[in-house]
Amino acid sequence: MPDWNIRPGRDTDAAGFIALIGACWSLYPGCVLDVDREEPHLRALASYYADQGGALWVAEQSDTVIGMIATKPLDAGPWEICKVYVSPDLHGGGLGHALLDVAEHRAIAAGATRLALWSDTRFDRAHRFYEKRSYVRSGPIRVLHDISNSLEYAYAKPIEGIEVLDAAAAASAIARLSHILIGCVAEGAGVSFLPPLAPEAAQAFWRAAGSKVAAGTHVLLAAWNGGVLAGTATLAMDMPQNQPHRAEVAKVLVDPAIRRRGLARALMTRVEQEATRAGRPLLLLDTQAGGAAERLYRSMGWTELGTMPGHALHMDGTFGDTVFFWKRLAVDG
Repeated sequence: MPDWNIRPGRDTDAAGFIALIGACWSLYPGCVLDVDREEPHLRALASYYADQGGALWVAEQSDTVIGMIATKPLDAGPWEICKVYVSPDLHGGGLGHALLDVAEHRAIAAGATRLALWSDTRFDRAHRFYEKRSYVRSGPIRVLHDISNSLEYAYAKPIEGIEVLDAAAAASAIARLSHILIGCVAEGAGVSFLPPLAPEAAQAFWRAAGSKVAAGTHVLLAAWNGGVLAGTATLAMDMPQNQPHRAEVAKVLVDPAIRRRGLARALMTRVEQEATRAGRPLLLLDTQAGGAAERLYRSMGWTELGTMPGHALHMDGTFGDTVFFWKRLAVDG
């Protein structure tokens, strides 16, 4: 059992908050905490967030502040996660996840459909933490013009839904996408790999996919369920010169832990929408014969082109058949 306590923050916790943030910032050269000039709200932080309709929490250990987090609604509708700090000597112990759970649950209970946050570009460890929690890069870098010359990345995630990832978002999603790919391969999915798939190989695959997104030849989709990045699909559009009207669907994957919730069908629907938007009325895909994916594609109106016997190895070393499908979409013009 953890030996910390998480409770609502109070204005009287100010000294502890300032000490905690100072300790965290001291790990990064150039980060300067000047409370009076730039962070006066730290002296009454609970009131600061309450006045904005938000909330603040503190984690204590033997009456010492060891962690903090806050959340508040934004004008545009999402909720922002703020002031995420854990004592450096407790990094990796699970406290950051516990604090983020509290803040996310509060925002979702208040009706948030999207969560957003900002993180200094120097805070590499924090970036890995947010990416593990299914946040992806979102939008341009923010310049603060402060004493520390801070630049900040924007991170965000929907609670539910599917989004197209740009190159920056794709790069920040590598950890979650690799987790999904490894899990699907372990379950026997016919997606070019055999188990056990090494994390390095999965990461290399998604890194290459991100390069194709940056080049504009591929559309990469990500699906969230309950705030967890749990599914993905790719639309490849780098076709030969005489086939500008078609595209290929690949790597339709759903985390094995979050299946049977309609994510695969939703991803395929969005793939077709993106193909229509791109003016690609003819789509092709292939899938392992006899699996759930084959049944899904048939139910969504895809037409079988044919079956190739012994096309790919199964995880047990036997050869399996692959079914090829096509679908023509209604595209204006």
